Amino acid sequence: MNLYDLLNDNTSLNITINAGQLIEAIDYCVNKTRRELEQQITDANTETYPSIEQVAKILNVDKSTLWRWRKQSYLIPIEIGGKRRYRMSDVKKILER
Repeated sequence: MNLYDLLNDNTSLNITINAGQLIEAIDYCVNKTRRELEQQITDANTETYPSIEQVAKILNVDKSTLWRWRKQSYLIPIEIGGKRRYRMSDVKKILER
């Protein structure tokens, strides 16, 4: 059982620790939070390129709507390996509107 589980199971438990242990616990929490935030930032900055079918499903529209949006320069696909793909960042912008 780790300290976190012990504290959650026994909310009225009194614990005595020395200053060095307190500093160590705080450093652990700060570093763990920093790693988690860095991972979230990395994940958010990673661009993906879904297919026409995937984008149509994400936006809940027909493929013909995506074609019309391309003609209107509303959502423009890119060519990857001879196939049309969309930047997920562009799709997210539409979802946020």
